[in-house]
Amino acid sequence: MRIAISADDSRGLDSVAAHHFGRCPYYVFVDVEERKVQKVETLPNPTYEHHTPGAVPAFIHAQGADVMLAGGMGRRAIDLFQQYGIRAHTGAAGTARRALEQFLGGALEEAVPCKEHSGGGEHEHQHAADHDEEEHGEVQRLQEEITALHKQIVEAGNRLEQLQ
Repeated sequence: MRIAISADDSRGLDSVAAHHFGRCPYYVFVDVEERKVQKVETLPNPTYEHHTPGAVPAFIHAQGADVMLAGGMGRRAIDLFQQYGIRAHTGAAGTARRALEQFLGGALEEAVPCKEHSGGGEHEHQHAADHDEEEHGEVQRLQEEITALHKQIVEAGNRLEQLQ
């Protein structure tokens, strides 16, 4: 199985898992057999400088990925991954290694759209047709990352309390 993980840097499994799959600068591709890592490859996002809606799912597909892990993604991207036969999962946080462990352990949920993408109706259809995740400006992206990090801090605090 080949798993793609959105990443904020190019350190392989030690990369920080990016919150939003389409706006991250890198993807970590991990080949896994029987729950063991066989190969790790980090590639730059070809549309990072100039986001092109729909291009990232095609790129991930071209790399042979079976699964996409990210903090979040929009409805159009989820639909495109489904069309390519790629299972998309959201909720990835921490490092790429941690996201991989969460996925293999069954802790990551099937992809659900970011809040801004789940409204439905005319806005969603026009929005998806125009630019999918384009409204995710830097401020919005940082707000989502803060929310994800807060959740991760709370979970780590709970684990630490259980160990003490």
